[in-house]
Amino acid sequence: MKMILFTVILAISISFAGEKLSAKEIIDKADDVSKISGVESISVMTIVDGKGRERVRKVAQVTKLYDKGNTEKKMIRFLSPADVKGTGLLTYDYKEKDDDMWLFMPALRKTRRIVSSEKAKSFMGSEFSYADMNPPVLDEFTYKILSEEKCGEADCWKIEIVPKDDDIAEENGFSKRITSIDKSNYVVKQTIYYDLDGELHKELTVNAVKELDAEKGKFRPTDLVMINKQNGRKSLLVIEKMVLNPKVKDEYFTTRYLERP
Repeated sequence: MKMILFTVILAISISFAGEKLSAKEIIDKADDVSKISGVESISVMTIVDGKGRERVRKVAQVTKLYDKGNTEKKMIRFLSPADVKGTGLLTYDYKEKDDDMWLFMPALRKTRRIVSSEKAKSFMGSEFSYADMNPPVLDEFTYKILSEEKCGEADCWKIEIVPKDDDIAEENGFSKRITSIDKSNYVVKQTIYYDLDGELHKELTVNAVKELDAEKGKFRPTDLVMINKQNGRKSLLVIEKMVLNPKVKDEYFTTRYLERP
């Protein structure tokens, strides 16, 4: 009897293991592996113009999950240099609806909401847009597995992501994205962006990641490069310190805290 039961369980396990995920399910899992109960980090953003001139900025970031993981709140604050110190971005990333975003500029002593029409714009002069700060709403796009191939040492799915209509495309700033995802852990390795005219625009490469929660299989990138293929500019983001902290203070994720000196 025990042998029969074991055989049935084994057969079911093999069946699930062999089940092929859809492109949309893979993207959903890729979004999920970076959703972590609470994280604090310090990073350095280097912005390089078309002539190779650099601007270096130090950034603090905290994130925390709410609503059983369906909402991720994030606070980004610039620590240096002096001309951007105190500038902050607060985002509420919702799983099934458009994000809320607020930007605080110390020089103006004012917080303003980032509206949908602004999300494709550059974030603080970098090649990252406001839309790049969080994963987009899953149901606003179509997904297709283009191939299964190597990306560096990893075996990856190569997936095409296309906005369902022109309004969504304009809001996010691309006509399509092609994303390579590591099969072993669902970490995004590379994303290629095409502009609204269908021309190659940007390329994001993830050079390194850190596993912050081994029990739940949660990862965060620690070394990213976004290259603008049209103007030669690039932005590098390197995480110097990152720690798991489920007890991140709730007060960090308010506009009142955003405006603190």
